[in-house]
Amino acid sequence: MLPISVCMIAKNEEQNIERCLKPLRAYDWEIVVVDTGSGDRTKEIASRYADKVADYVWKQDFAAARNFSIEQASHDWILVVDCDEYLEEIDVDAMAALAKAHPAALGLLSRNNHYQMNGTDSVYADLVERFFDRRYYCYSGTIHEQVVLREPEKHVYDTFRIPLVLDHSGYAGDEEALKEKAQRNISLLEKDLEEHPENPYTYFQIGQAYNMIHDDENACLYYGKGLAYDVDPAAEYVQMMVIGYGYALLHLGRHEEALGLDGVYDEFAVSADFLNLMGLIYLRNGQYVKAMMEFVKALSCETAHVVGANSFIPSYNLGLINEMMGEREMALKYYRKCGDFPMALEKLAELE
Repeated sequence: MLPISVCMIAKNEEQNIERCLKPLRAYDWEIVVVDTGSGDRTKEIASRYADKVADYVWKQDFAAARNFSIEQASHDWILVVDCDEYLEEIDVDAMAALAKAHPAALGLLSRNNHYQMNGTDSVYADLVERFFDRRYYCYSGTIHEQVVLREPEKHVYDTFRIPLVLDHSGYAGDEEALKEKAQRNISLLEKDLEEHPENPYTYFQIGQAYNMIHDDENACLYYGKGLAYDVDPAAEYVQMMVIGYGYALLHLGRHEEALGLDGVYDEFAVSADFLNLMGLIYLRNGQYVKAMMEFVKALSCETAHVVGANSFIPSYNLGLINEMMGEREMALKYYRKCGDFPMALEKLAELE
């Protein structure tokens, strides 16, 4: 079996860390937990499951803490997991085979991010870089750190998918905890921006932090600054930035301004997430037929990051438009297609 070290950094995670570590302990892996200054029972709980619990003096630098955790590992192959991420699916043998086939590449795992939307648990799926040989890779970046090649002049950056799925609850906390987390992130990101003022990714992450606490004004501001650069439309963070920018405009009531995303339609209309956004923009501007066309396209789109973006979300909006137009039976038809989506169940109760 491939020797693997699971590495994580932690601070005041007594509510999450046992749920995270317990399933990982079932595998023949080394577990390394680096504590960055907890004042609760994090270290005590971690010691029940981890092979090594080390202390690290926090330096306002996530990459430095990550790299320290990697240095504590006994094995070269590293799997990075956060305390608020929980193992959902895995194929250990396939992981080992893929690592052998791609010895100098970076493994991407799937992560389901939970957050609250319209009073319901919503899920956004993404791919994150977490599995690699530390002889080739390390971390860089004060916050929202990224995995980079140690010697880019000698090796080629390459990735592969691994059969591992994590459930992430980091965006689903109470409002006070989210606000504290966002303020910490914004503070670190602004310092990073002072050193690298031309980095659109940093503007995106600041926009994300403000979005997390529903500060649409600042989210819109920073998303807009990021999109002012010559960015790659194929990059996942750029797609997320466009969608975040569009929703921030809608939340601020700037519906006509949001219509400007028509200008980048061909570049971004590759996911159900963007098609739903455009459907809502047309809907808010009273363009019902165009809105319906976008939601119909979303239903048949294979690419979707938000769970339901190509199923119950567009179906609900098609039901809503038909209801607004007085087409009761068509509205009922689409609401019924939404399964147990709470907002659709409320509409069915009203109409039936």
